[in-house]
Amino acid sequence: MTIRTILVDDESLAIQGLKLRLEAHEDVEIVETCSNGREAIRAIKTHKPDLVFLDIQMPGFDGFSVVQGLMEVEPPLFIFCTAYSDHAIRAFEAQAVDYLMKPVDEGRLADALDRVRQRLSEKKQVQEAEKLREVLAEVAPDAMNEFSAADEDAPAANRFEKLINIKDRGQIFRVDVDSIERIDAAGDYMCIYTADNSLILRETMKDLEKRLDPRNFQRVHRSTIVNLSQVRQVKPHTNGECFLVLESGAQVKVSRSYRDVVARFVH
Repeated sequence: MTIRTILVDDESLAIQGLKLRLEAHEDVEIVETCSNGREAIRAIKTHKPDLVFLDIQMPGFDGFSVVQGLMEVEPPLFIFCTAYSDHAIRAFEAQAVDYLMKPVDEGRLADALDRVRQRLSEKKQVQEAEKLREVLAEVAPDAMNEFSAADEDAPAANRFEKLINIKDRGQIFRVDVDSIERIDAAGDYMCIYTADNSLILRETMKDLEKRLDPRNFQRVHRSTIVNLSQVRQVKPHTNGECFLVLESGAQVKVSRSYRDVVARFVH
């Protein structure tokens, strides 16, 4: 898979430096370079690249304006590059794959490209599934119905989050979803617990549930979601309730309304 890429920066030396670092990644093809935001929007609409390395601080049309100018088309993946760390929060709010500080570190660049490859692979899988649906609908409608039913019963893992960006105490934390042990709700805030940290995310439980794979994350109480892979023991309690003992030793109460979750461990 070739990653068709556009570089956008008003400093020619910055573009040259990024080009040199990208030479080590054989699957990256630079299809265009741009020196300002307006050029970038035209080039992106023309070339439809997979990835854009986008400088934030540019005269006139800055990097965020470029993203806004592409709202009517399917946007590429973005990696923001800048000399100013105070733009990090806005970059993640703009759903950037990553945020690199200048001069770009080769290790951080490699990590960012790995995330790009993962995102593109997931996107390709979804596209291939859609093509299969179209073919089945035309030549084998009965098989298409079976395919659709199976798809509903087993939601594809690639449509759920792998990483969650959490702004907490003025910092951005990138949390691996698999490392999350449990989530407690407090109004419109979520307390995210991992083995070695606890973070606050401003989001409703309803919206957060949509981002998590239900095969791994289940609500066990009106205000608690648990990562089922972290459960190590089930302890019965009174009135049909029970406690789940997690990997860390924490105990989470399961209310009677969610007893079907416990059934997964009993059968």
